[in-house]
Amino acid sequence: MTPRRELTVLVAADLISNLGSRISVVALPWLVLETTGSPAKMGAVAAAETLPYLLSSALGTPWADRIGLRRTAILTDAGSAALMVAVALTPWLGFGALLVLVALVGALRGVGDRVKHVMFRPAAEAAGVPLIRLTSVYDGLGRLVTLLGAGLGGLLVWWFGVTQALLIDAASFAVCALLVSLLVRPPAPPAAPAQPEGYLRALAGGFRHLGRDRMLLTMLLVISALNMVVNASVAVYIPLWVADVLRSPAGLGLLLGAFAAGALLGNLLFTAYGPRLPRYLAFVVGAAVSGAPRLLVLALSEELAVVLAVTFASGIGIAAVNPLLGVAIYERVPAALQTRVIGLAGSLAFAGLPLGALLGGWSAAALGLVPALLVMAAFCLVVTLLPLLPGLRPRSTAAPAERAPGVVGRA
Repeated sequence: MTPRRELTVLVAADLISNLGSRISVVALPWLVLETTGSPAKMGAVAAAETLPYLLSSALGTPWADRIGLRRTAILTDAGSAALMVAVALTPWLGFGALLVLVALVGALRGVGDRVKHVMFRPAAEAAGVPLIRLTSVYDGLGRLVTLLGAGLGGLLVWWFGVTQALLIDAASFAVCALLVSLLVRPPAPPAAPAQPEGYLRALAGGFRHLGRDRMLLTMLLVISALNMVVNASVAVYIPLWVADVLRSPAGLGLLLGAFAAGALLGNLLFTAYGPRLPRYLAFVVGAAVSGAPRLLVLALSEELAVVLAVTFASGIGIAAVNPLLGVAIYERVPAALQTRVIGLAGSLAFAGLPLGALLGGWSAAALGLVPALLVMAAFCLVVTLLPLLPGLRPRSTAAPAERAPGVVGRA
C-alpha cells in the first residue's frame, strides 16, 4: 500500500470511529430514557463518558507511548467495541453498571483519539501531504461527520431500535480497529532512552513542554473559550432566542445549520488557500470572527436573515482555528512528546464544553438573555484578541519543533 493510501485509511478509520461516537450521543440517552425514564440519569450518563474522556486524554498518554501508538489505537477501539456490545445487550445489569461501562468507553476513547492524531503526522510526512492541508481536510470531514452523525443516530434508533443502534456504534469501533491493524503500518518510534521514563516523569515532561510554549497555551485558551461559547449558544442562548423571537423550533435548526454550512464552506476555502495565509494572523482573525459576532447579533437583532448571515460568516471563521492549532502542535512539539502534549491539549480545549453549558444557563437565568449575550460576547472578544499581545506573538508563525532534553529522534 502506498503512503498516501495508508494516510487515507488512517483518517477514514478515525472518522468511522467518530461517526459511531456521534450515533451513541443520541442512542445512549434514549436507552437511559427507555430503561429509567429519568432526565437526571440521562445527564449523569453523558457526564460519566465525558469526564473520563477528558482525564484519559491527558493522563493516559504516557502509557500509550510505552505500549506503542498503533497497538494502543487497536486495543482502545477493540475494547470500545466490546464495551458498547455489553451496553447494548445487558441493560438488565442496571444503571450503576451502565455508568461504569460508559465511563470505560470514554476513558478508552480519550486515549485512542489522541493516539490516532499523533499517528497522522508521520503518515502525512511519508505521503508528502502538507500538515496544514491534512489538518484542514480532517477538520472539515470531522464537522461533516458531526453534522450527519446525530441525525443518523436518530434515524437508526427509529428504524431499528436503540439496541441495534448501539450495536452499529460498536461495529464502527471494530471496523476502525480492523483497518488500523491490517492496513496501517506503525510509525517508526523515536530512539528509546537507555532506561524508560516512569509514568509521572513522562507525564511531567508533557506538562513542562506545554507550559514553556506560551503561543500554544494561548491558542488553547482561545479554543477552549470558543468551545465554551459554542456550547452555551447551542444549549441555552440560541434556543432561548428562537423561543422569544421566532416562537418556532424550526428556527433552531436553521441557525445551527447556518453555522455548520459556513464551517463546511470555510473548510473548503481554507484547504485551498490556507497554506498561503500568514498562520498566526489567520488563527486570530478566524477566532475573532467565529465567537463574539454570533453572540452580538443575537443580542442586537431580531431579524432572522441578519442573524443567519452573521452566523454563517462565523462558521466560515471557525474553519481556520482547529487546523492551525493542529499544525502548530505538530511543528512545535518534538515527536517523542507529541502523544503527551496532544493529550493535554485536547483536554484543555474540550474543558470549555461542560463549562459553557453551565455558564450559559446561569448567566441567562441571572442576567436575562440579552445582558448574558453581551457579557459573553465581550469576554469572547477579549480572549480571542489575546494572541495579539506583544509577549504572546511568535517570532515565526511556523516554528520548527524544538528538541527537548533527551529527545534524539522523530516518529
